[in-house]
Amino acid sequence: MKRAFRFIVSFLFAFVTIGVYFSNRIMYMKKKDDEFIINREKSAGRLDSNVFERLPKREILIPSHFGYNLKALVVEPHNTNKYMIFCHGVTENKMNSIKYMNLFLERGFNGLIYDHRRHGESGGKTTSYGYYEKFDLKTIVDWLKLNRGPDLVLGIHGESMGAATTLLYAGMIEDGANFYIADCPYSDFKEQLAYRLKTEMKLPPKLLLPVADLFIKMRQRYSLKDVAPISVIENIEKPILFIHSKKDDFILPTMTEALYEHKQGPKKLFIAENGVHAQSLNENKEDYEKVVDEFLEEYGFL
Repeated sequence: MKRAFRFIVSFLFAFVTIGVYFSNRIMYMKKKDDEFIINREKSAGRLDSNVFERLPKREILIPSHFGYNLKALVVEPHNTNKYMIFCHGVTENKMNSIKYMNLFLERGFNGLIYDHRRHGESGGKTTSYGYYEKFDLKTIVDWLKLNRGPDLVLGIHGESMGAATTLLYAGMIEDGANFYIADCPYSDFKEQLAYRLKTEMKLPPKLLLPVADLFIKMRQRYSLKDVAPISVIENIEKPILFIHSKKDDFILPTMTEALYEHKQGPKKLFIAENGVHAQSLNENKEDYEKVVDEFLEEYGFL
């Protein structure tokens, strides 16, 4: 009897330890330091402080429905109703989006960059990889439309987690932008975690993910299966440009290819030859700009 009791206690202890540990790893992924991101972008030549400081812009705080503020920067050098919203990846912040924003500023768009929950200068205690972030993105879109009028021509660009967030937002009922660009998204976050567990930690995902998922449900009130752009991609009617690097071994390009295949209606796919994860623009600048121009021209946004 004592042996059975000890076994049950040991099992429960191990179960709780595993659940808390892996759910913590998911909820509190270590972020890059904000100063590191700025210095990295400057040293790579993707952020020119003098040019950036001269841009007409304003900082705003937009209240999230979840009780914190989202820090955004609206950049408006053009007298136009054409705007782009940019969604950065996990561990990054809005300054990582400047290189993408510059591309669209050159094409006559105004831009809005912002920090996701728990990143940069936004509030929020946990990261949910697109689940709660998609509702924050809706808040950003609603704010921009309210302040810039109903005739807004709007595009949304996302990188990595930001791309998944963009697609999850677009897959909601309203499909609120005119077009989307999804750069290196995961198609299913649970599959992505399984892949990383096998390749990075050499651990069995079939044993660990159900435990982590249970604790995520208890602690965050969503399931890992709810973070799957592939499950909503057929809801999106507006044009999507899918981008991924062929050599990306963090989020495999097959995930973007699957999203492209399931998307109905207007779409375009660009698989970049060079670069690893989230490096398609950095390592293929001319080709990246060319495919963006082709996409915008094809659907009448350039």
